[in-house]
Amino acid sequence: MQAEERQARIEAYLHQREFASLDELSELVDASASSVRRDLGILETKGTVKRTHGGARLTTPRTDEFAFSARDSHQLPEKEAIGRACAAQIEPNQSVIVDAGTTAYHVARQLEPKTPQIITNSLPVANHYNAATQVEVLVSGGVIYPRLGVLVGPHAVETFSKVRVDVAIMSAGGITLDGIMNSHALLVDIQRAMIRAAQRVIFCLDHTKFGRQSVSLLCSLSEVDLIVTDRHVPSEFASALDASEIKLIVAS
Repeated sequence: MQAEERQARIEAYLHQREFASLDELSELVDASASSVRRDLGILETKGTVKRTHGGARLTTPRTDEFAFSARDSHQLPEKEAIGRACAAQIEPNQSVIVDAGTTAYHVARQLEPKTPQIITNSLPVANHYNAATQVEVLVSGGVIYPRLGVLVGPHAVETFSKVRVDVAIMSAGGITLDGIMNSHALLVDIQRAMIRAAQRVIFCLDHTKFGRQSVSLLCSLSEVDLIVTDRHVPSEFASALDASEIKLIVAS
């Protein structure tokens, strides 16, 4: 593949995904990391792409489809109910990872009475507790994506690779009987580190996530201890999860 073709493919991919890791782009164009770095340098001079530590991002986001504020407005009553139901599963003084999903954010808002230790890569979670005196919040390293409200990249992965916690509270892009999925490889790498760091893994998924395919497989259902959802969960999924002996809590 010629350099011009690689650069066009990289640029088109970033228009679809908004940001990507160097490994992801190397696999996309079947080229070495050094070649992709040169391609990104050329695209950066055009002003369409910005290189970051470990990858690249689009300089002018295509839409607000992935923005935290836009996503948080979807199924808001369901997310608030899930947040309350999930928070009730957390014991006082537990250490808790909270990922950067909007549903996980609604869980975090309910945790202050538990006085937990929270570890997160979510800027909204960190901002919510910036004046709290009873909650200790550790924020991961990483590259800031303000519209997404998230820290990503190798430093974020490293943070979660070095900790051990009682509970991980997770969101995702979709769930099928094949497993839980998310929309972006950078997010998946961080979430896998979160899962490995936790003794107990809880996924908070509103009913629209059931049956939805997404780009990257995050984990198998066997790695999940509990799923918290809303009362509109499809009955066939509830029955299938029960048969798989995965605990399901339906928030009222």
